[in-house]
Amino acid sequence: MSTLVLTAIGDDRPGLVDILSGVISDHGGSWERSRMARLGGRFAGIVEVDLPEQQVLGLRRALADLGEVGTLQVTVAGSGDSALPEGPRVGVQLMGSDQPGLLHAVTSVLSDVGASIEELSTALRDAPMAGGTTFEAMATVVLPDEAAIEDLRRGLEDLASHLMVDIELTD
Repeated sequence: MSTLVLTAIGDDRPGLVDILSGVISDHGGSWERSRMARLGGRFAGIVEVDLPEQQVLGLRRALADLGEVGTLQVTVAGSGDSALPEGPRVGVQLMGSDQPGLLHAVTSVLSDVGASIEELSTALRDAPMAGGTTFEAMATVVLPDEAAIEDLRRGLEDLASHLMVDIELTD
C-alpha cells in the first residue's frame, strides 16, 4: 500500500468532493483523513489517501486530467517519513480583534518553546456588538519533553495582555 497526500484547489461548486472521491475510489484508494474549506470563493482541500502501489501512477494521471479540464488542480505528494511528534498535547484557543501579525505573534511564542503545530484552524467573524472583526484560532500543539507547559502559558499570557486578546490553554 502507498500513502499519498493530495492538495486540491478549484472554483467552488457542488460536486467537487464527489468527483475527487470517485477518482480515488476508481483506483482502489481509501480516503483516510481530510480537511476542506471554501476560502475566498475557491474550494481548497487536503486529503490523505491509501491505495495499492500498482494504482499510484493511474491515480496521478486521473488527477492530472481533472486539472486539464479545469475541474480541480491536484498536487500529489508521498507521505512524510517522520514519526509523529511525541510529548504532551496542548489545546490553544485564541479570540480577539483581528490585527495584522496576530497569528505570527502566537506562532512565534510556540516556536520559542519548541512546540510543533499538529492542527490549526482559523476564522474571521463579525463582532456586531464591538464592531469590526474577531479573529479566532484553535490549535493542537505538541510540546517537546523538555518544555514546560508553564513556559508556554507564561509566554502566551504576556502576548495576550500585550495584544489585548484572549488565549486559553487546555491540557
